[in-house]
Amino acid sequence: MRYISTRGMAPRVDFEGALFSGYAPDGGLFMPEELPQLSIETLRQWSTLSYPGLVKELCTLFIGPELIPRDVLNGLIDQAFSRFRHREVVHLSRLRNGLNVLELWHGVTYAFKDLSLCCTAQFLQYFLEKKEKHVTVVVGTSGDTGSAAIESVQGAKNMDIIVLLPKGHCTKIQELQMTTVLRENVHVFGVEGNSDELDEPIKAVFADVAFVKKHNLMSLNSINWSRVLVQMAHHFFAYFQCASSLDMDPLPLVEVVVPTGAAGNLAAGCIAQKMGLPIRLVVAVNRNDIIHRTVQQGDFSLSEAVEQTLASAMDIQVPYNVERIFWLLSGSNSQVTRALMEQFERTQSVSLPKELHSKLSGAVTSESVSDKAITQTMARCWEENKYLLCPHSAVAVSYHYQQTEQQPPSLPRCCLAPASAAKFPEAVLAAGLTPETPAEILALESKGTRCTPMRKGDDWTLMLRNTIEDISCQQRGHFLNALE
Repeated sequence: MRYISTRGMAPRVDFEGALFSGYAPDGGLFMPEELPQLSIETLRQWSTLSYPGLVKELCTLFIGPELIPRDVLNGLIDQAFSRFRHREVVHLSRLRNGLNVLELWHGVTYAFKDLSLCCTAQFLQYFLEKKEKHVTVVVGTSGDTGSAAIESVQGAKNMDIIVLLPKGHCTKIQELQMTTVLRENVHVFGVEGNSDELDEPIKAVFADVAFVKKHNLMSLNSINWSRVLVQMAHHFFAYFQCASSLDMDPLPLVEVVVPTGAAGNLAAGCIAQKMGLPIRLVVAVNRNDIIHRTVQQGDFSLSEAVEQTLASAMDIQVPYNVERIFWLLSGSNSQVTRALMEQFERTQSVSLPKELHSKLSGAVTSESVSDKAITQTMARCWEENKYLLCPHSAVAVSYHYQQTEQQPPSLPRCCLAPASAAKFPEAVLAAGLTPETPAEILALESKGTRCTPMRKGDDWTLMLRNTIEDISCQQRGHFLNALE
């Protein structure tokens, strides 16, 4: 299996190349050169698998055995999920009025990103140990990516991680999950800006190809193909849990509602769909509605500013994984994708070509949800089920409630729940409910913290470069000591 850039100007790479790259050298994102087509028979066989079992099957399709032998791959995936709190890893809660909530948040940091990042970190460690190499991972976060990335690599001898978090724009718990990790290989910066602004110095650093190569830099944001690959399993598991029967031909449809910010889970769903999984996708966003406008009107353009909402991890203006979806739906047309994305980067505004827009609105339905609808949904779900939703999960469930008021669901529907309500006590209180906080989250309050400020007026790019150079110096010191 080889990977090519959505913009078509970069050399092909294998899985290892895509894993360590983040962005392709031409600014595009890596995608598989061809997608395996799954037969009805294969889908029926997979339908009895656990969530980790599905991850293993999907990874086997996209990672050649010459890179990671099958038994080793299975062991890495088992290791990745070994610290999850739920024995199923991912759990479906069946609630009243046909509401199915797929809980993707049973990992250490109580968010769905634990699922893909734990696997990605295992794959990275495998290749790094084999080659005796060190990498520095640079991550920008709107809340959950940073803590899940830190959790997956903290203490690893072959990796350092630098995380930029938007000070005051994530919840107190999200911030503490990052700043209380005092391991030597973890470096956290609190940026006086939002998550789009803190991406700027990261992009500037990665644009310096010689610097990236010299210091072995990589990103673990959802641009990384490995994360999208693991996230495809959410859709397969949701389908098998909710489909009425797999004895029919053709197989029945299931609607999957995907709350999203950067569109990684949505891209994963579109790929699963293309591989033959019979799902209908609904993308649900908060008031930062660029994806909704793109689906509804073909209007892929930035708003005046990012709006702060209760679903803070989705307060994103630039949903970079949409590029993968454009490429996929344009029939892998890298010329069309490159022209669209370069125009967007220049002008922050693009009208989708008619044909692409009609393919997008055929593949995906969309909804934008207000803070008021989020708190009403959280309150109703508690009232009907004694079940607490996080504000991001409520964005998806709000769509379900809206639809059921109009008509009973004709298809089974599954709402993805990306985080536990325990991480968002402020939103739970805003909904007039009582937060339930697990002991390990309460314990964060009493831990020591470490976080370097990046203030307005500071040169953020220079600060980032200096930190990277310091890490490389330390690594050279460790290496020389080991030789003596």
